[in-house]
Amino acid sequence: MTKQIICINWGRKYGPRYINRLYAGVARNITPPFTFTCFCDNPEGIRPEVRTEPLPELDVEMPTGTQGIWPKARLWSAQLADLEGPVLFMDLDMVVVGNLDGFFEEGEPQDVILARNQSTPFERLGQTSIFRFPVGKLLPLLERFKADPQAVADEYRFEQRFVTRNAPDGIKFWPSGWVRHFRRDCTRPFPLNYFLAPRQPEGARVVIFPGGTLPPHVIAGQFNKYYTTEGPMAHFQGLFSKDRRDPPFRYLRHYIRPADWVGNAWSED
Repeated sequence: MTKQIICINWGRKYGPRYINRLYAGVARNITPPFTFTCFCDNPEGIRPEVRTEPLPELDVEMPTGTQGIWPKARLWSAQLADLEGPVLFMDLDMVVVGNLDGFFEEGEPQDVILARNQSTPFERLGQTSIFRFPVGKLLPLLERFKADPQAVADEYRFEQRFVTRNAPDGIKFWPSGWVRHFRRDCTRPFPLNYFLAPRQPEGARVVIFPGGTLPPHVIAGQFNKYYTTEGPMAHFQGLFSKDRRDPPFRYLRHYIRPADWVGNAWSED
């Protein structure tokens, strides 16, 4: 069976740099045969091994005032180019750190399987950073969303909650430990974050980066774009800056040393 991986890109936030590195991480950690398809609005600069396809049409006005990534609803279409059967969707900002074969072996081909969202431990909520679904199975969700996008977004806030609660036949979760959250599973607690680099979680297959912290940041030793890369002393001095964005203790917790293992995994080679 050919393993089918898809991703999506629109606008200029990510682009070829992220697409090409995600492909390389997949290629290093999967048993062929596999395909890698990117649905995008601009194929320029994307490496030739990546199959590019136009964004699936979604002729609706996107909801406002919500944190969900609702343009992902394009992937719920009846057709995705000429792909058939199960596809594995991967966010562009994740890093592959282990073998991906299990994501195609878990469950049954007709299953919708998501990562468990760690930010809501008391809610059975899926995380759509990496999830598998059969092409066309989520069409009922797309039809409901298109009927009133703003109402759906207002009710569910996040597209992953909408998928979790409404996927036909329900959803399943990946085994615990396969999908790890950088800020929750890799960063060190204060004050160890000033002395030890972020850890690579044992047994992880992918590491996801929600919340504005991205692979280039942590490779450079930067929690996010608002923090310095000039080392622990410069970070500590920033505690006394009038431009500091976070409360003092949160600011101190948000220092990280460079994560070399992320740099090794997030490589285009």
